[in-house]
Amino acid sequence: MRILVILIATTALSLLAAYFWIVNMPGETGRRPLGSQPVDTADLQRHVHALAVSIGERHAGKLQQLNQTADYIAKQFELTGLAVSNQTYTAYGTQFRNVIAELGGETDEVIVVGAHYDSVPGSPAANDNASGVAALLKLAALNADQRFCKSVHFVAFANEELPHGGTDAMGSLAYAGRTKQNGENIFAMISLETIGYYTDEPNSQKYPAPLAWLYPDRGNFVAFIGNLRSRQLVRTAIASFRRHATIASEGIAAPQLLRDISRSDHASFWRHGYPAIMVTDTAPFRYPYYHTPNDTPDKIDFTGLAQVTAGLNHVIRDLARRSHQCSKKRD
Repeated sequence: MRILVILIATTALSLLAAYFWIVNMPGETGRRPLGSQPVDTADLQRHVHALAVSIGERHAGKLQQLNQTADYIAKQFELTGLAVSNQTYTAYGTQFRNVIAELGGETDEVIVVGAHYDSVPGSPAANDNASGVAALLKLAALNADQRFCKSVHFVAFANEELPHGGTDAMGSLAYAGRTKQNGENIFAMISLETIGYYTDEPNSQKYPAPLAWLYPDRGNFVAFIGNLRSRQLVRTAIASFRRHATIASEGIAAPQLLRDISRSDHASFWRHGYPAIMVTDTAPFRYPYYHTPNDTPDKIDFTGLAQVTAGLNHVIRDLARRSHQCSKKRD
């Protein structure tokens, strides 16, 4: 009996420790009164429409549309006044490119904010991932005139979707590999992945087992997801988000044995030892039109997307200002 009690107590303590280490996050989540919209939805709608309607499918099988998308993103970056460049790389005998807009800082530390611009075949991909690209472009525009301690690189990646996902053809892997080879000091990477669908319907949110016991059953929040090595970044980012955002948020820093936490461009940075997180509406665990022809702009909650973008803007500014190496204090 004594051994059984010890085993039960040990198991309970282990589960409690795992909860506080993996699931428990700083700050208070929940919706706040919206007031005046901190980010106008007009630009977000325009970008999503340009990618999902004017261009449509954009992947290696429709290379002209994929390149047209990269051209559109480069043009929008250029309009912000940021320094814009392309990283070209070859996979399967085809040339692809990442589009990069750089905001210089005072130190050698770099924050990468990224989103993939390709679609899965057969889908216009308004949410996956025109929503992430729209937020990326808006965040670049909002910060183009800022001066931070750290540099901020806004990067649109090619080839996140299958069959390229998880292979050397991924644009994010080509980018992360180049930064590692060049010895760049990546302080943090934030991947914007499918961030436009929110609902208060009961039981609208699903999870990989056993997470359903630990998180809400309504898909009305945005998720911050990292591995154990990125735990501090998850906590820092979500704490900043919760101080400012008007939309709910949940976070997790879990072992990579939970395979679903690796399903975007942030995992390319994990492979090179960089701290990285994914910000997502959880995609297939909530969005009924995931990877289908019905992933169209009318399914996007643009108010929710604007709220997430506004909250992420504060996250970027908080992260970019924080550095013991920075010689000046910013307001």
